[in-house]
Amino acid sequence: MGILAYLQRIGRSLMVPVAVLPAAAILLGLGYWIDPNGWGQNSIVAAFLIKSGGAIIDNMPILFAIGVAYGMSKDKDGAAALAGLVGFLVVTTLLSPSSIALFNGIDTKADDWLEQVPAAYQKINNQFIGILVGIIAAELYNRFSQVELHKALSFFSGKRLVPIIVSIVMLLISAVLYFIWPTIYDALVSFGKYIKELGSVGAGLYGFFNRLLIPVGLHHALNSVFWFDVAGINDIPNFLGGQKSIEAGLATVGITGRYQAGFFPVMMFGLPGAALAMYHTSKKGNKDKTASIMLAASFAAFLTGVTEPLEFAFMFVAPVLYLLHAVLTGISLFIAASMQWICGFGFSAGLTDMLLQSSNPLAVHWYMLILQGLVFFIIYYATFRFVIVKFNLKTPGREDEVDSTQSEMTKSVQGNIDTTKLAEQYLAVVGGKENLTNIDSCITRLRLGVNDSDLIDEQAAKALGAMAVIKLGKTGAQIVVGTQAEKIADQMKKLF
Repeated sequence: MGILAYLQRIGRSLMVPVAVLPAAAILLGLGYWIDPNGWGQNSIVAAFLIKSGGAIIDNMPILFAIGVAYGMSKDKDGAAALAGLVGFLVVTTLLSPSSIALFNGIDTKADDWLEQVPAAYQKINNQFIGILVGIIAAELYNRFSQVELHKALSFFSGKRLVPIIVSIVMLLISAVLYFIWPTIYDALVSFGKYIKELGSVGAGLYGFFNRLLIPVGLHHALNSVFWFDVAGINDIPNFLGGQKSIEAGLATVGITGRYQAGFFPVMMFGLPGAALAMYHTSKKGNKDKTASIMLAASFAAFLTGVTEPLEFAFMFVAPVLYLLHAVLTGISLFIAASMQWICGFGFSAGLTDMLLQSSNPLAVHWYMLILQGLVFFIIYYATFRFVIVKFNLKTPGREDEVDSTQSEMTKSVQGNIDTTKLAEQYLAVVGGKENLTNIDSCITRLRLGVNDSDLIDEQAAKALGAMAVIKLGKTGAQIVVGTQAEKIADQMKKLF
């Protein structure tokens, strides 16, 4: 498997634990709405909601270990998730401050014993370790889940064997980490401090590279550095923690949330502005079709912050527009961070999250993001329209005429919403099941492992309604099919 294809699997698996965050955001947001001053002190209902949301946020590292192990397993079996849990518990217990004190001969009865333990081991319970353990557990599951032992030990064969092997391997991993984790931790902290010291500029650079990595789905790996406790930033959990984070000294009003806030103007307003520009510049005979596509995609971006349907509409047909989009996103994060217009999210930067988090004590002048968004709507519309017309870009509705066979195929598919039929057609498009090695999906993409990506018929995929086909080397590919991705993938697995 190529490096890009493997990184794609990691990026996909990170979506499993990240998908838990909306639950925390909803619980915390509702709790803050009910009791905006006491944060649970004045309302038992608010206290229940806030404590429930906090339970998710406080345990994100272990959720990463379980989610990544499950997401990277070949058949998405619960045994892989259990292996991730076992591995995480072994590593974090062996490298906990009390264990390190025992190994190093530190007297835990002394008042300052914890200060004698290196800081790296005091932060062993983090998402980076969760991701590492999850990957290793998944690989061990994929390798040993089908192993059959001697009859005398047959009870421990197959999937039951995996947690045992994982616990043994994690002993070795813990021994290695005992020596190298302080160096890794110091490097991550140095990176985090460097970004923090850049302030608003650092937020802008993050926004720019976040968008640039979208095409290959590796933005999740970058997000883990800024949004979670990998390099000491932990922006989302600290923001969602609200008053609790402030009291614990983990969050600063006007600062925490700066790696999230600038996305709201882009996702809620900027991209819909780009969609309007693409509609107005489409050919006369294509306006109705373009309008239906752009309206649905814009509504999703505005309400929920799901932007991939819009971004993939111009990402590959007009790369210059996507580069412009990345630059504008960086500028938006820079402006929001500079002005300390702050709001955060649990899922994405849409209206739903904005309203839920508006009562969070860390949400500062959040309503100014709406004003910024209106300005960005105009900027996106004007710049996109100018560039499209100036360079005659083939954005949706401006494409060259396709042949009649492809047109009829597209019409046929658009009139058929049967995902079983679509799955059969996509299976043929990728070269048949003999060319497939793995089938998975995220919110809008089919993520496929293949023997030869050259066998994928890109034109046929687009005729089926796919917005883009991304080939990640010889053995990996993504097909952007929209929000039906998971249903299509599930049907493909039944046929595989």
